[in-house]
Amino acid sequence: MPQSEYDLIIIGSGLAGYTLAREFRKLDKTSSLLLISRDDGVFYSKPMLSNALAGNKTPEQLVMKPVEKMREELTADIWVETDITELDPQAHRLLSSQGEVTYGKLVLGLGATPRQLPLQGESADTVISVNDLTAYRAFRQQLEGKQQIAVIGPGLVGCEFANDLLRSGHRVQVIGPDPYPLSLLLPEAVGQRMQQVLAEKGFEWYLGRTVERIERQDEGLQLTLSDATELQSDFVLSAAGLVPNIELAHAAGLKVNRGIVVDRRLATSAPDVYALGDCAEVDGLWLPYVMPIMNAARALAKSLAGEPTDLIYPPMPVVVKTPDFPLVISPPPKAAGDGHWQIESNDSGLRALFVDADERVLGFILTEDKTKEKQSLAKQLPNVLDNSS
Repeated sequence: MPQSEYDLIIIGSGLAGYTLAREFRKLDKTSSLLLISRDDGVFYSKPMLSNALAGNKTPEQLVMKPVEKMREELTADIWVETDITELDPQAHRLLSSQGEVTYGKLVLGLGATPRQLPLQGESADTVISVNDLTAYRAFRQQLEGKQQIAVIGPGLVGCEFANDLLRSGHRVQVIGPDPYPLSLLLPEAVGQRMQQVLAEKGFEWYLGRTVERIERQDEGLQLTLSDATELQSDFVLSAAGLVPNIELAHAAGLKVNRGIVVDRRLATSAPDVYALGDCAEVDGLWLPYVMPIMNAARALAKSLAGEPTDLIYPPMPVVVKTPDFPLVISPPPKAAGDGHWQIESNDSGLRALFVDADERVLGFILTEDKTKEKQSLAKQLPNVLDNSS
């Protein structure tokens, strides 16, 4: 029978859960630790999924460590293929498909789920999203023999997958309601440059419209767009954004907004329950990127090990994996207020600086050869989240 009581339980074996466990074990060697995974519990780098095709990386090659090795390294129990059915914060109790278990402290690293689109048509259910290794395995299998690929979503992940597909020999169509790629992160001039450069590389853009229907046609698929355009494709990949997994927390009475609401110490509204990663909203910020997870894991590990530590987000530039259009984004802080973009462009690339009224640099975007300036510019930026925010 599984052990029924643990000092610390972490739900989730993604980057957030495993990084936290590692950081915690550096500080606390003896507390009993359980990780609960809804999949097979192998350790891999999820950000590698969006550029693994061009490198011909199989799902097996993306596995960095099997679950047995993780159990050994972390001196932890790890339950795999396990569903959580109920959280009772008052009793410090979890109900799962492996039985009931109690905790001293609990961390929710529940991640996020690909956004589901309201698609119509007999082949709408053939659309696939890739947000974990299991989905990547299915993606690779279904992609076999396919040439024309439609990618729904011109955001960061959609553009990364589209560039990877292009570099692995496929033709790509990128579709979405946005006026230009990465419209939530880029000013128009940068987005338009990205669109133009990638079009020259082979991207087919269908922006300012959505996919409404997907029907089977001969050996392939026919997509009908919102402006009545009809496209032929062999395969459809959806990268239309993520939705934080908050259902368990909401059902347990925890405060939720876009994500599970946590304070600077990653504490939820329930005693001894914490959250981090793609499911968590820290001080109004939801940042589903690698560096916020790493910083949060280090801070939370200290708090769990007895040293209460406020989370600080330093400048965290995001390197977008679009090798045909190198791009680094460091958005201005949420509290930046009034400011404006200063954009300089030449044949070697584009530099956009977000400056305030005192000409202080609060954020930046670099493209192509200008990405070499990432480190020097990052040193000029304020923290994204600091003690005085």
